[in-house]
This record gives sequence, structure tokens and C-alpha cells, in this order.
Amino acid sequence: MDKAPRRVFINDIDTFTSKCIVKCLSKHTLEADGSAEKESGTSKSSDTGSQSYKVVGTISDVSEEIINYVLEAYIRPSRENILQKLMECDIIIYNITQHPEQVEEARWAVTALHDEKHNFQKQKTFILISTVMTWACSEPINSDRALFSTYVVVSGLQYGAGEQIFHLFFKMSWLGQENEIPVFGEGNNIVPTIHVSDLASVIKKTIEHQPKPYYLVAVDYSNNTMEDIVKSIACALGLGKIQRKPFEEAFLKQDLSVMDIDFLHVNLSMEGVYLKELFSVHWLCEFGLVENIELVVEEYRQTRGLLPIRMCVLGPPAVGKSSVSQQICNHYKLHHIKLNETISETISHLEFTVKNTPSDAENEESTSVIEAQELLNIVKDNMEQNGGFLDDQVLVKVITDNLMSNPCKNQGFVLDGFPKTYDQAKELFHVDEHESDERASISSYNKKIMPEFVLYLDASDSFLKDRVINLSEKLVQEHKYEHEHFLQILAKYRDKNMEEESVVSYFEELDINPLLIEITSLNTPDNQLLMHTICERVGKPRNYSQYNQNAQEEGSKPIETVEKAKREQKEIEEARQRSAHWEMWTKTLDEKRQWEMQQLEVLSMPMKTYLLEHIITTLSQGLIACGSAWPEDPIDFLAEYLIKNNP
Repeated sequence: MDKAPRRVFINDIDTFTSKCIVKCLSKHTLEADGSAEKESGTSKSSDTGSQSYKVVGTISDVSEEIINYVLEAYIRPSRENILQKLMECDIIIYNITQHPEQVEEARWAVTALHDEKHNFQKQKTFILISTVMTWACSEPINSDRALFSTYVVVSGLQYGAGEQIFHLFFKMSWLGQENEIPVFGEGNNIVPTIHVSDLASVIKKTIEHQPKPYYLVAVDYSNNTMEDIVKSIACALGLGKIQRKPFEEAFLKQDLSVMDIDFLHVNLSMEGVYLKELFSVHWLCEFGLVENIELVVEEYRQTRGLLPIRMCVLGPPAVGKSSVSQQICNHYKLHHIKLNETISETISHLEFTVKNTPSDAENEESTSVIEAQELLNIVKDNMEQNGGFLDDQVLVKVITDNLMSNPCKNQGFVLDGFPKTYDQAKELFHVDEHESDERASISSYNKKIMPEFVLYLDASDSFLKDRVINLSEKLVQEHKYEHEHFLQILAKYRDKNMEEESVVSYFEELDINPLLIEITSLNTPDNQLLMHTICERVGKPRNYSQYNQNAQEEGSKPIETVEKAKREQKEIEEARQRSAHWEMWTKTLDEKRQWEMQQLEVLSMPMKTYLLEHIITTLSQGLIACGSAWPEDPIDFLAEYLIKNNP
């Protein structure tokens, strides 16, 4: 027989942890509803059969994303209303891991429910999700567990689902704007952690099994230090370099609250003993963040919509591929992969690695130096043998390594004018051909570099010739577009693209249909129209910008955008208050200045009267006499006049 749905209250359902618990219980409800529709003869779940939940809770503002998962959401209700809602629920979950002010409300809620237990129609369960910073100071209420069960679930630092506490390190590594990711302090403090989805699973198991211990420690089975965690994030998303910085510098980071900084400084080695004994938890990240960094990084990208845009721009010589590619890169914040520059940068990077790695480096660094030296030798030897060019095999190796770098995997890239032939494309993207299917299928490895979008720019030969004629001498020499040579490479390009197996046909075989654009002019209006057409095909940017979405499927705002909006609203309010204070102060100052002027006017009246009656008249007569006499020394004349006629 199916169990009746249990009503669950969760506070702050739009915050990081509570949101994940809501989704976990809602997902379980959907699964339960699905199983209820099956025939009664089917086997039951080993744990709870078809138990389902009706989730309600408080919310700071309307959020379409979370509203879809709950039965009811209450925006800033009074305590009287909250108590009424709590009395209607079977399970009450209070999460105090994110907002310290929720501690007092949770204390009030459990006390109020305890006082009302004589009115309970059935048993209620109260679960407090606490942090490793506060759990030792908590005291459980001594209540009748038959009517009112209380639990404290002590959570490690939570990660996953887009990140919160560790988001600064993920963001800095993803952006790649700093070579070294900071580790604040020594970094040797052991940080107890748990994936937020695993925490949600623990809460669900606590609801279902009602264990005897009222204190549960919810941590994964890792023993990572802060340095281990930051290093793994930097390696998975960035350049892999970290730098120890004074712990006080953490307070300079706007992305970290004081509460976050306290968490990052915690040093506790904890083990969730009861979890092993009581529950059979289906772990997502049983052995911690470091052990599951690839899974967590992919979840971070998907949740925040930080998905790479991979594009290939093709077309005949002098059609404007590089300028269009640069425009796309500027708009979408992508990496511009140009053939000659990539080769030069690769050689420089390999030389730098070989030259600047110390001889006593660790095994991992020594191995990378040996590999760098081997590749450098191959590239240089190949260029010598081919008159300064690379053959396809080595060229593809260089380009592939570049496309597989973390910056290209994070933001994406625009591959400018490469591959040039069908064989180069096949070698670069490495597709497998099934005997039973004539169409190629992408191998799992190279899905990471296979372009999502292919842009094919074309123009008439006469247009291309006219454009080359109007180029500066510097650009002509740089691109080797001398008249005869340009005509040769243009004819060669046309011949290759007339063949059955061309670069365009390669992508078409993989169902990647190129966007074909005919270039007839390179003036500004046409460029804007071109970019508009490209943006319509590609869509919005997928990065930390105003267009970033929390999840592409759900169409919700990102955590970062919500936080930014709140900060901007707060700044506007503060600016409004400062403006009001300024106006009041200015008005008061003007009134005070006017009063002072009036006082000075009053005080100066006797002196003004005296001057007008006695001094000004005599002085005026002296000046008239001086003007009539035209003396050699007017000052001396006026002085003598005033002495003689002193009133």
C-alpha cells in the first residue's frame, strides 16, 4: 500500500543548501509517483517503497527555478504564520549553515513546537542542519521522541551544484586571469567536506529511518587539506599553480564573506561514523572533492552555464576570416586560435618550460620537462625538413594540445582558417568509422575539441582580388599576398573545395551544418549585420557576464547574477540614503551661511554709517582735487589732503 505524502518544511528554500535538499526530495517524489503507477505486483524499493513528499518553505524572493519544486513558498512570513505552517508539517528542516541570523529563528521554532506538542496529531521530526563551527555548543531538547524527534546534522563544508564556499577558487581558475590561485594561510588545515547532494541524501535517510542517535556528522570520507583542494581546482580548471598568501588577504576578496573566511580556516578531522552504521547512502562523492574533481568541475560548468563555445571559421584567402574571428572572440570572450601564432607560442612555451624548470624538480615536473623537450625537438626538426612548415601530423599535434588546454576547455575557441583539407580535419578531430554505418561518429576523446559551430565565409574572386589590391604593403607581405602568389593560392583553394571530400563536406557528414555567409562588403553596417547573423546562430555568451544563465535547460539566473543584483540594489539604496543626507546637510549649511551673512550685516552697520558720513565724502573730495592738480606724486598729495581735512 502506498504511503501518504509527508509534508516537509524547509527554511530559505532559495539558498544553496536548502535548494539542493528541496530538489532531492522532489526528485524522490517524482520517482515515487512513477513507481505508484506501475502494477501492484512489481517489487518495492528496498528502503521506503513509494514514499513521497510535499515540500513547503520560506523564500526571500520569487524564484521560478525553485517554485517548480515546491508545493508552497512563503515570502518573509511572520513568526505567527510560520508556526501555523510548521504545525501542518510532518518534518521541519532548518538550515543554519549559510545565514547566522537563522540560528535564533531555528531556536525559536524548535522551542515553539516543543511547547505545542500536546496539540500534535501525529509525530513530528525536527532536523537542524548545523556547521562544523557550531555543533559542539548545541544542546538537544529533551522531548518525548514518540511525538517530537529532534536531530542535529553537522555538515562539513559543502561543495558541488555550482559551488558556494569554494566558488572563488573555481571562478579564478576558470577565468584564468591570474597565473597563481591563492591559498590563504599555510594551507595545511584539514577541511571536512561533503557534496551538497550527499548532504541532501543524508537528510532524506534521516527522515526515512528516524535513527536513535540524535547527533549525526555528515562528512565524506576525505582528509583533504585546504592546499589539496585549491591545488586540485587549479589543475582541473586553470594553470595548476598556487601561491600561499597571508590569511589576512582573504578579507580583501569581495567574493568571500567573513563567515566564508572562518570556514576556510577550520582545521578538523572528522568521520561520519553513524552514517556507515545506520544508512546505506548512495554517495555521489564518497571520497571527497579532490578525488572527484573532474565530476565536480563538470557539475560546476553545467550548473552555472559556463559551457565552452567551440567554433571553426573557414573560407578562401583574404575573405576576412581573422577579423571576423576576432570580433567573435571579443563578443563571446573566446580564444583566437591562429595557425602561425599558435606554432610560435608553442615553441616559446616549450623553450621556456625546458629552460626554467629546476634540475631538482619533482618527478611529475621532470616528466613534463622531458615531454616538452621531446616535442620541441620534433617541431624544430620537422620545420627544418619542410622549409619552415610543419607536416600535417606534427601540426595537428600542436593544434590539438592547444585546443585541449584548460583555457580552451573553459571558455572555448575560434579556430581560424584551420583545418584546410578533409584529411587535416579527419586527423585533428579523430573520428571512428563504423562498418555498419557510412556516416562517421565522433570519438569520446575528441568531443572536447569538436566544433559546435562552423562558419563558412565566401566571396567572389573579383572581390577578393580587389581587397588584396587595397591592402597595405605591410599586410600583403605579412600574409604573403603578392599578386602572383595570391592568385596561385586562391586557385589552389578553389580546386580543393571543388573536390568531393572537402573540409565543409567533412562537417556536413557529422551533421554539423556550416553557416554560409557571402561577403560582399567590409564596411561597418555589413559587419554589424554579419555579427547579428552569427549571434543568432550561436546564442548568448556562456560566461561570467550579464547574459550568463544558471542552467541552460532551466533558463534561471545564475547564483553570481542574483548576488550581483542584490549587491547593486544595496548600493543603490545606500546611494539614495547618502544623497538624502547630502541634500539635508547642504540645506542646513546654506541656512547657516545665510544666517551668518545676516549677522555680519547687522554687526557691520555702525561702521558702514561712520564711513559714509565722515570718510567717504572727504576721500571723494581729495580724489577730485588730485584729478584737477595732476601732482607728480598722487599718493603723497592725497595723504596731505586727508591730513589737512581730517574730519
